[in-house]
Amino acid sequence: MCARRAKVADKDSETDDILSRLNDQQRQAACHGADPLLIIAGAGTGKTTTLVHRVAWLISQGVAPYRILLLTFTRRAAGEMLRRVDEALRQDDVGRQVWGGTFHGTGVRLLRLAGKMIGVNPRFTVLDQNDAEDLMAAICRELDLGKKDKHFPKKRGCMAVHSYSVNAELPLKKTLASQFPQHQDYAEPLEKLFEAYNQRKAERNLFDFDDLLIKWCDLLEHPEAGPEIRGRFDHILVDEYQDTNRLQARLLKLISPEGRGLTAVGDDAQSIYSFRAATVRNILDFPKQFPGAQIVKLEQNYRSTQPILKVTNRVIGESSQGFAKELWSDRSAGVSPQLITCYDDAEQAQFVAERILQHQKGGIPFSQQAVLFRASQHSILLEGELARHRIEFVKYGGLKFVEAAHVKDLLSLIRLAENPRDSVSGHRALCLLSGVGPKKAGDLLRELGAADGRFDAWQKAKVPAGSKEVWPDFVKLMTSLAGDGEGDLRRQIRRAIDFYEPILEESFENAPQRLADLEQLEQIAASFPDRASMLADLAIDPPNSTADMPQERRPRDPLVLSTMHSAKGLEWRVVYVLHAAEGKIPLERIAWDPDQLEEERRLFYVALTRAADWLYVCHPQNTSSSYGGWGGYGDGSGELTRFVSKAVKKSFQCQRARSFAIPEETAAPPAKKKAGRGKKGV
Repeated sequence: MCARRAKVADKDSETDDILSRLNDQQRQAACHGADPLLIIAGAGTGKTTTLVHRVAWLISQGVAPYRILLLTFTRRAAGEMLRRVDEALRQDDVGRQVWGGTFHGTGVRLLRLAGKMIGVNPRFTVLDQNDAEDLMAAICRELDLGKKDKHFPKKRGCMAVHSYSVNAELPLKKTLASQFPQHQDYAEPLEKLFEAYNQRKAERNLFDFDDLLIKWCDLLEHPEAGPEIRGRFDHILVDEYQDTNRLQARLLKLISPEGRGLTAVGDDAQSIYSFRAATVRNILDFPKQFPGAQIVKLEQNYRSTQPILKVTNRVIGESSQGFAKELWSDRSAGVSPQLITCYDDAEQAQFVAERILQHQKGGIPFSQQAVLFRASQHSILLEGELARHRIEFVKYGGLKFVEAAHVKDLLSLIRLAENPRDSVSGHRALCLLSGVGPKKAGDLLRELGAADGRFDAWQKAKVPAGSKEVWPDFVKLMTSLAGDGEGDLRRQIRRAIDFYEPILEESFENAPQRLADLEQLEQIAASFPDRASMLADLAIDPPNSTADMPQERRPRDPLVLSTMHSAKGLEWRVVYVLHAAEGKIPLERIAWDPDQLEEERRLFYVALTRAADWLYVCHPQNTSSSYGGWGGYGDGSGELTRFVSKAVKKSFQCQRARSFAIPEETAAPPAKKKAGRGKKGV
């Protein structure tokens, strides 16, 4: 009896030790039983820590690790969580026994084990994204689809339509109508293409990413395989549940019909990926899908000061949908969030660059500061300003403006006009023309060099038949640009755009969006005294992220520029949000759709909640870049975003950029941080 009591006491002590770092709500979630559980984890409330300790607690209570399935959205996230499970248990290699991984990776593993039961050859090959697109393109050629129609979707567009339809579980016509209206006229040929694509995969034992989920569902619906798979797991934990799609929700319902042992973790307020077919309805409808589910809300924030949380709570509190919650922090002291009114985009860029430098001089490294924006091209003016101040930065969420293929194409025309000996730009510019390849481009550039860079020497050049019609206009353009180096730079860019536009339409799936980028280049040209100055400033060519650079070339302390989507899950001491104006936040093209409008609000909320100590929201009153379409630029009034309502605005300190005064910190001293999450436990 004494031995038994001692054993129970030891187990209780072990449990207390595992849960010692958790707050009351985190502990409640970690120690929950087998009934369905939904953990609503607000931004910065220790979601990862809670999930890790739930796995550790289950194992400490006698659940075999191999009977736990942990589903995450990246393999790296699963690996990091399971490493932390070992730390929590103070054991080695226990976490490795847990079935941890992505939905797709787990699908592969189960299909290899049990796929024969549904006729799947376990030696199937998984196509990556590029392989799948290439197969789609090959079938298009075989079926002669889009050969003479430049508007027919290209391979990436076809793949996007197909994948969205599968993951959203929508018929093709509804998918086209709701997500790809520009392709509605191609419903019949796309139906034919997708049928042939699926048949080809079946013939060659090929699976794309979406097939892995479909076949996993088939496995679970099989009368013999289904019970066998379900019987493998006692507990299933799903991270980032707000980012799941309908196909994934159906899969979870199949693997745990009653929700027994099912834990879903997420934040409806951070559901921002509907363009990938994710739906916020999955997390909102979880209690209906699994009756009797308990909901635990994590509301103690370990990242931000209370003044920042006051703003973010009010922003998301005006949403028409979602679970009510009020984030709070022990960090009651702090600087009021700043709503900065700027005269125009240029003043916004200047203000942000100056504040970045001032914070750096005050002891906050560049790497602990981030500039966030709705679309990648929003940062173009700021990038130039940062270059002038010699501030190194990395950018997440799309290529740098000048790295985008269509911008590089246009700039190659301008660069060649500025320097006819620039063979790199010359090859790129000439190869834009139909039939001109690297060899012919080299011959033409040698002719140009022999003529001392006089473009009129090309008038009698022999060119391939495909480019004969456009060649005179090309020579005329280059001759004009070369002779106008000191002239109106905006007019030069416009002439180049007019020439390039037909090439753009033939070369890219999303030509209207890319054309809007080029028109923005025309706008910013006005801020440079001459062509040479503009080209020198636009020569900055950093990678997407520091991970893409060789170790010896990585900036030591880079500032972070990021789209709001790419910032999710990250945090910085200082955050600047650009362009808080109608047409940009929210984007004008989706402001009419109530569901999309709510997602735009959530995206704005995600951006604000990245800030730990300082938050600046910038509002240019006069802007040449309000949005139409996918990032289109035109003239805009610069009206403050609707997401900063009168009630929200009261929580900001409002200042003008030109008369900005450094705000004082509130008088209350910050409370001691309470343990509750790891360094990045969001």
